[in-house]
Amino acid sequence: MKNYCFGIDVGGTSVKMGFFRTDGELLEKWEIPTRTENGGDAILPDIAASALAKLDARGIDKSEVTGMGIGIPGPINAAGVVPHTANLGWGYKEVTRELGELTGISSKGANDANVAALGEMWKGAAAGHKSGVMVTLGTGVGGGIIVDGKILAGANGAGGEIGHIHVDDHIPGACGCGNHGCLEQVASANGIVRLARWMAQERGELSTSLDMDSLNSKLLWDAVKSGDAFACEVAERFGYYLGLALANIATTVDPEVFIIGGGMSRAGEIILDYIQKYYVRYTFKACRGARFVLAKLGNDAGIYGSARLVIEG
Repeated sequence: MKNYCFGIDVGGTSVKMGFFRTDGELLEKWEIPTRTENGGDAILPDIAASALAKLDARGIDKSEVTGMGIGIPGPINAAGVVPHTANLGWGYKEVTRELGELTGISSKGANDANVAALGEMWKGAAAGHKSGVMVTLGTGVGGGIIVDGKILAGANGAGGEIGHIHVDDHIPGACGCGNHGCLEQVASANGIVRLARWMAQERGELSTSLDMDSLNSKLLWDAVKSGDAFACEVAERFGYYLGLALANIATTVDPEVFIIGGGMSRAGEIILDYIQKYYVRYTFKACRGARFVLAKLGNDAGIYGSARLVIEG
């Protein structure tokens, strides 16, 4: 009987791995280094060796494992094929086929932000809901869209790349994707700092407790909480950009819930207030009742979501 599964979340520095029962109980979690040298050739063999070693240590035969789910930081299609990844050194790679051959265990793959969303919908902040959108506010802006309990991956595995929604023609500079005016440029942890500096330049004379040279997103949100007028203006514009983007997403997928995660979500409920204010202003009337919640699973969201990939079949 297949009572177990693995959930794997591949990052640029480490691979997070979880061993689960198929009822969702996390039995053990651990990490291994992500060896990106030589085109990332060692990544999948390292994952396979670690998973098989864990089975040996527990005296569990691979026939008792229903599958291995894997989240990848980049596009991956329904066949488990990655066209390229910026952080792992891979070009074209048939990830799930190779992992299956290395372990003798079937595998399924998805984008890492999408599996994080699936994890939060299954065992996290949005448990009990069937449709939701997760937004990760970290170095960039990531996203995952879940509709009727399933990941909306798209034809090229790029579904949920909400950080690259166009929000403003006048944002200075180019996004990392090469386009101009992307949400990620003004709503990520780095982006909100860039936004503050841009607004400060626009303003000229400035009365604020913030030091623009040493500014980071935590310091900015701390200043918002302390009532710094300029910091609050930055938060308002941040809320406008992200609220507007989510309003447009809602008119397309009509989610029950938005989950806000990533490092910047540690600012707490105040961040939801700024986003929801503009979301309600701009979204279609029927979508205004969507809930906004802070993510709960943190760095474990990816392993939970990857496990769910194979549990749900």
